[in-house]
Amino acid sequence: MSKLTHLGEDGAARMVDVGGKPATTRLAVASGRIAMSAEALAAIRAGDAPKGDVLGTARVAGIMAAKRTGELIPLCHPLGLEAVSVEFAFEEDGATNAIRATATASLTGRTGVEMEAMVAVSNALLTIYDMAKAIDKAMEIGEVRLVEKRGGKSGDWKAPAL
Repeated sequence: MSKLTHLGEDGAARMVDVGGKPATTRLAVASGRIAMSAEALAAIRAGDAPKGDVLGTARVAGIMAAKRTGELIPLCHPLGLEAVSVEFAFEEDGATNAIRATATASLTGRTGVEMEAMVAVSNALLTIYDMAKAIDKAMEIGEVRLVEKRGGKSGDWKAPAL
């Protein structure tokens, strides 16, 4: 028997049956960043990007993506999310200019919301790229990962610091 939950006895991909699991409070936090030129970061911070409000648009894009995760990731369950938030922080240390996106997704349900949080972060970062690519086509997206999860059979978990 495989330890991979999305593989059946025959090795075929399958959607996990969560029907018999109790509904519990679930929460997931994901994070990622997009590195860019000082010029692009300054334009985004000032609201002067050619396509308008980059972070406002990216926030909405992340929330929308989280709500559609079940349509984007083949074996994910469609979930009735109760809350999704996407926040941004500027990271500048002289040599590096970046924006960190952090998404939190939660619900009371039978399966976790880790994928929803990671999809929210990924789509928010891609939206930043799309809206600021006229300034900096060399932006780099990275470090997308689960930071924390709460609830469910496996309990609470926190990622080690980078």
